[in-house]
Amino acid sequence: MKKILSVSAIAFIVALLDYITKKLVETYVHPHEIIDVLPFLRIVNIKNTGAAFGMFSTLSNKFFIALTIVAIILILIYVSRSFKKLEILSLSLILGGAIGNLIDRVNIGKVIDFIDFFINDWHWPAFNVADSSLTVGIILFIWTNIIHREHHNETQISADKK
Repeated sequence: MKKILSVSAIAFIVALLDYITKKLVETYVHPHEIIDVLPFLRIVNIKNTGAAFGMFSTLSNKFFIALTIVAIILILIYVSRSFKKLEILSLSLILGGAIGNLIDRVNIGKVIDFIDFFINDWHWPAFNVADSSLTVGIILFIWTNIIHREHHNETQISADKK
């Protein structure tokens, strides 16, 4: 029960922060307006019809909605079987990010991106809080499982030597 509450709370907070920041951008930043924040960071208002970095923008919104729902179900199944705290945290971040972008897809048919990171003329594709949470969650998930695998292999090697 504690695991369910933790996962739900983290995913809810991520989705809520994503929703609030997107609403603020929608309210105060006109489409394609640029607000300089730092020498390498701007706030913009861009709609993304594709997946990460605008890839696959030719696919339908219904496809992305279905894909996200399937991913959410698989994440929930995986969480129910996981007992590693960092892995559960990573999955919670991924879940919150998926829900955040799903809300946009259902409500407006595309995802609002507003964080524009750049160095000189090089720009990272615009992203949002949900994308950030997904990225951190995926990196943490991979890292957690690499560490677990290395620890498991070391334990196995020690056991084999005995």
